[in-house]
Amino acid sequence: MKNSKKVLILTYYWPPSGGSGVQRWMYFAKHLKSLGWEPIVITVDEKQASYPVLDFGLMQETKDIKVVRTDTKEPLKIYAQLLGVSSKKSIPQGQVNREGWFSKTAAFIRGNFFIPDARKGWIPYALTEAKKYIRKEGIQKIITTGPPHSTHLVGLRLKALFGLQWWADFRDPWSDIFYNKDFYRTSWAKKKDIRWEQKVLQNADGILTTVGGSLVQKFKINAPDQKFYVLPNGYDEALMSSIPKTKLNIFHVVYTGLLTDNQDYIPVMKALNDIAEHRTIRLSLAGNISDHILENIRKTAPKMELDYKGYLTHKEAIALMKSGDLLLNFIFRGADQDMISGKLLEYLASEVPVLSIGNPQSEAGKLLNLASFAQMIDAKDNHAQKSFIQEAIQQKGKDRNTMPDIQKWSRENIAVTLSNLLDKG
Repeated sequence: MKNSKKVLILTYYWPPSGGSGVQRWMYFAKHLKSLGWEPIVITVDEKQASYPVLDFGLMQETKDIKVVRTDTKEPLKIYAQLLGVSSKKSIPQGQVNREGWFSKTAAFIRGNFFIPDARKGWIPYALTEAKKYIRKEGIQKIITTGPPHSTHLVGLRLKALFGLQWWADFRDPWSDIFYNKDFYRTSWAKKKDIRWEQKVLQNADGILTTVGGSLVQKFKINAPDQKFYVLPNGYDEALMSSIPKTKLNIFHVVYTGLLTDNQDYIPVMKALNDIAEHRTIRLSLAGNISDHILENIRKTAPKMELDYKGYLTHKEAIALMKSGDLLLNFIFRGADQDMISGKLLEYLASEVPVLSIGNPQSEAGKLLNLASFAQMIDAKDNHAQKSFIQEAIQQKGKDRNTMPDIQKWSRENIAVTLSNLLDKG
């Protein structure tokens, strides 16, 4: 028996996986359920998954969602274990390590043999469970989300088998994502990746993206007749309002999230160090940040207090944001036009001033321009960076960063838009 209110969601990342990528569909599933849908999530067994970080606090958000966990084979993980290194180091987050023979070899293998990605070993397991639940539950609507974009290949197969309504969600670009250039990819590998991407774009019933602009225009080249819908990453309005603002006596700068060599963080550290000659500044960092990045910051800004808190739960990260006088953000080089992180919207919802480093004309830059005390500044414009920081110091405790109609960016309201799309489809 067909059930029009059941929706099957296939996502590799799911609590207890931590980080920002997991939160999009975790919240969508939660809010879809409150809107009368019955989401069923197929994901990977966390004991077998390659999750860079874990956040068990997120599992509270999904306690009422039916979740099916499957086995998987992680080819790159097995390869790394054979060579006696950490599998997590072999799977890129924001950058690709190409130092030394092993890293170069791993990058080449990843870029040429694991197409579209190193999680492709999950495909047969996800497909088996999806077919079982589609038949058992009478499901007529499915959603796949990537990265990993190999998840979309499951949707492609299910569409061919059952002719159901399939939505493909792109949290990031696919074949031209910024770090692919570091994988020593052959022309054969590039063409194969693009062919898979084209098949998904052309065969899905609709494409969801986190950002419009250039990303959608690129996709339209290969799928001119496809329907595209922008559903931004949002913020958890209930969580944000439940955490009070706190302030330190000193000027408190906060950064949360992944920080890599592929982000231009050094110029801001120089600016902060110059200003720290005349006043006390503390920089609090939270997230997956390597020792050598921390050491670079210490060397660049020795006059500034540095407080590295490691990985925090989502709730703890929000509390840290709301204790700041200035929030920092660094766009990945090459990702200016195609990505707006959920963290950036959480920053704006916190009402703390935001300084982001990247292309001012990017989609993220245009978003920040809507706020009263936020700006995207080019990495080379040290004068503008320093001026923004000094203004934030002068306005400490006096001004807040307001965003017009910020409520429309809440995850709950965005889920209403998603629900309407599913109803119409």
